[in-house]
Order: sequence, then C-alpha cells, then structure tokens
Amino acid sequence: MRKGFLLFTAAFLLGIGPGGLGQAGPTLKKITAFDLPGPVGKRFDYLTIDEDDHYLISAHLAAEQTYVIDLWTNRIVAVVTDTPGVEGVEYVPELKKFYTSNAYDDTIGVVDLKQMKVIKKLKTASKPDGSTYAAPFHKLYVSDERGKAEAIVDVQKDEIVGTLRFDSETGMPQYDPIARKVYVNLQDQNIFAVIDPVTDKVVGRYSVGQCKGNHGMALDPVHHRAFLACEENNLMTVFDLDKHAPIAFLPLADGPDVIQFDAGLGRIYVACYSGALSVFHQDDPDHYRKLKDFRVQHAVHSLAIDSETHHVYTAEQEEDGKPVARMVVYEAVTGP
Repeated sequence: MRKGFLLFTAAFLLGIGPGGLGQAGPTLKKITAFDLPGPVGKRFDYLTIDEDDHYLISAHLAAEQTYVIDLWTNRIVAVVTDTPGVEGVEYVPELKKFYTSNAYDDTIGVVDLKQMKVIKKLKTASKPDGSTYAAPFHKLYVSDERGKAEAIVDVQKDEIVGTLRFDSETGMPQYDPIARKVYVNLQDQNIFAVIDPVTDKVVGRYSVGQCKGNHGMALDPVHHRAFLACEENNLMTVFDLDKHAPIAFLPLADGPDVIQFDAGLGRIYVACYSGALSVFHQDDPDHYRKLKDFRVQHAVHSLAIDSETHHVYTAEQEEDGKPVARMVVYEAVTGP
C-alpha cells in the first residue's frame, strides 16, 4: 500500500458543496476495542475474515507477524511468526489455509490454519502486497507492487505457476465470481486491467479517468461495479465493469488506502491514513452519495467488514499520538 497525497480541492473540482458531503448524522458507533500482542506503534496492513471459523486475520506489517482472532470472543487464537513485513492476507476456505504477502523478504507465506504456522514460502518479484483468490480456478493472484507484476499461485500445489509483467506498479487485485475475471489496478498508469484466469492473459486495459493512483479496490459483482481508492488525488471512483468506464467520482479524506463494500447495507468504506473512514452509500448502481468522514485514529490503513453482523474492524498503531497495538470494532448505524 502507498500513502496518498493531500488534495484540498476535491469537493470544489467535483462541484460538491458542504451539504453534498453528507456530514450530518452518525454512520458508525465504536462498540469495543482490545489490545493485540504488539509491539506497539508498529504499522498494520490488510485484514481478512475467515467466515467458516469466524476468525479475523490481521497483518501486523512492521511487527513481522500475523494474528488470528476469534470474532465471537475477541480472543487471540494464534500469533503467526515468520511473516516479515506482512501486507496482504488471503483466506482459502476449502484448504483451511491463508496466504501472506511478505514485503520484507519478497515471499508469499502459506499458513496452515490447523497448525497455525507457516508451512511453505514462495519467492516473488518485489514487495508482494494485495491478493485475491479465484476459487473455481484454485489460483491466488498476488500483486508484486514494486516488481510491477502479478504472481499466480496454484494453491493445490502451493507453487507459483505464472507471473504477469506490467509497465506499472500493481495495486489491489480482485476476483469477480460472476464475470469470472480477475481485475488489477495499474496504479502508475491509472489503468484498470482485466485478466482471464482460464488463460492467465490480460484481456483488457481501461482508463479510470480522473482517478490518479488507483491502488485500493472493492467489488460489487452483482451490479457489475468496482470501487477504486485513488491515492494521489483522494477520490473514490465507481467503475462500470460492463461499459469499462468510470461513472462517478466522490471526494475522500486524505490518504485513502483499503476500500471495502458492505453489500447488505449498500455501503462503501475507505480507510484513510489521515485518520478517517470515508463512508458512502449506494442508492442504486448508478448513484452514490457520501455520508461522512468518520474520524478514527491517525495512520489507519486496515479495514474489514463482517458480512453477517456488518461490524467494521480496523487496527490501530496509535491513540491520540501514543503508540498502541489495538483492534477496534464499530457497529454500523443506519438510523437517525
């Protein structure tokens, strides 16, 4: 992940006045927080949820370890070591494994959830980051951000079976289970690329318009929409997957990173380094509005949504300027 750049004029450029930012009314309510094993003050990165076991898997990048947390009890089930500089984490349900993107040694770690330890490492290009799993093809796609590549892992063999090279650093990939395609952000070129997992060939490259530095990505596959976090000019872009074109741009808080979509509530959340979760509502597939820049602690990168409870999870490395290692849980507020 990369830290975004400040854009003071996003609302002005988009013709959105103060009322259009939708700052009135609550969107989230903090319901609990609990300390993680630490060390404190170290940067976190991606979160993912194992819905089978109801585990939250948390990458503690600068601490070089990964946590498995029981979401029913908020208890730490395991601390997985040997994940140096862990950024991405991706769960593979049928194999009871998850995969870590280890930026410090340029490897993909294979973690057995039964043993709660790394059982294998796969060497990649440079700085593996976000990842996505294409279940029907038994393939994991990992963006080697600085290596300008996409590593393809056969999860049945735990081997890298291909590498796609690009002329751009690669941002977050996502698998679309309806279109049966893999999408990846080419963030230096402001391009949305499409990969066919049958052939592992790039079958399309499309401009994301005024979005600059498209790193984060979430999908609404039912309505054929992608949501992009544009780091260099603080925009949330809605991309039409049928027309291959952006259809909306909305202002974000400074430093957007991870973006997630809660399909049940029709909400999009973006974790912003400046200390906010930017929250949007999908009125319908073509219309979106900003609800709020919900204030959280500075330097928040991580974000996960429990689709069953609609709880929102973030990991904090500081609280009011003091170093911590903490998971915070928010409840979605939908009424007045």
